[in-house]
Amino acid sequence: MGLLVECPHCHKRYSLRKSKCQCGFGLKKASGKVYWIEYYIEGRRKRERIGPSKAAAEQRLREVLKARTEDRYIDSDPAASLTLSQVCDWYLALPEVKSKKSYRRDQEMIRHLKRLLGGETRVRNITAGKVESYQRQRLSEASPRRMDQTVKPATVNKEVTCLKTVFNRAVRHGKLDHNPVSQVRKLAEKNVRMRILTQDEFERLLEACPEHLQPVVLTAYYTGMRRSEILFLSWGEVDLESGFIRLEASRTKTDDGRSIPLHPRLRTMFGKLPRGLRTDRVFLLKGNPFAEIKRSFNTACRTAGISDFTFHDLRHCALNNMRLAGNDYFRIMAVSGHKTMSVFKRYNQVTEEELSQVIWHDETSLAGEKAKSK
Repeated sequence: MGLLVECPHCHKRYSLRKSKCQCGFGLKKASGKVYWIEYYIEGRRKRERIGPSKAAAEQRLREVLKARTEDRYIDSDPAASLTLSQVCDWYLALPEVKSKKSYRRDQEMIRHLKRLLGGETRVRNITAGKVESYQRQRLSEASPRRMDQTVKPATVNKEVTCLKTVFNRAVRHGKLDHNPVSQVRKLAEKNVRMRILTQDEFERLLEACPEHLQPVVLTAYYTGMRRSEILFLSWGEVDLESGFIRLEASRTKTDDGRSIPLHPRLRTMFGKLPRGLRTDRVFLLKGNPFAEIKRSFNTACRTAGISDFTFHDLRHCALNNMRLAGNDYFRIMAVSGHKTMSVFKRYNQVTEEELSQVIWHDETSLAGEKAKSK
């Protein structure tokens, strides 16, 4: 217990009696030294970084020892007084957070975090072990969106990532000294979907869709655009003359603008769509824009006899079909807006039909020998 000095070169900490660091740096007359204090509370060692002033370190150590003698403890860590609710409410009130596209989703995730971790829990009491218990609890809860299923690991991972983001932002703003859950590991996710429609299945699905939904489904199947990108598409983003849909950065999930080429079937479809009188939106229901398609899409899937298929799976179909057509990965990623190959690969599934067409080395050699003999 006492004062420590930090080596300016390797940042190791030593007692003031130490004259030289293990790295060979002299500590006695070195400039730029940083002082720490070390003490014990209920058998647990505590260390505090004070700064370049030795006098300030001595003063702080005297305060701590006096408080301990009087059976009280002065803790300089903000996490000792801040509760989870206070930090989360502060985070949600930040202007840059309020402007996020996922703000509502953040609110929902924080609601679950407060519910299970306890909104009045002090931040210093939120440990990695408590967050791991939170993960187990959430995995055992019923999913609000899928009947007879529990919450998926991907959902829990997003919630824990949200908690880490809140604490990291608080550290950057000086409200916390450190993130107490930075070392919590993600749960293993098994969310790679293998469902790709054949052309016959797609045509059945398209026929089963109501009239207002057919252009939406057709666009998703041939462009791989995300649901929100399609539903909020405006005529100003559609260039039929050059055959492209052009999305600005503010309209994409990755905040990068991109150009999407139009399949000939889409160019014909867009040319026949009626224009709204009071809106520039492309897809309309009885002359008005719409944003909810889940119920009508699920009904169309049941009518077409297609099971285990979601609207987002149409994106998988589009990217997989582009690959089968012989397009290289760079072109497809430019169309889809994927930034990393690891995520992009999840959208491309090699089927058994493709694997059955693998060419073996002896077959290629035999073909070459026959060609030479001719």
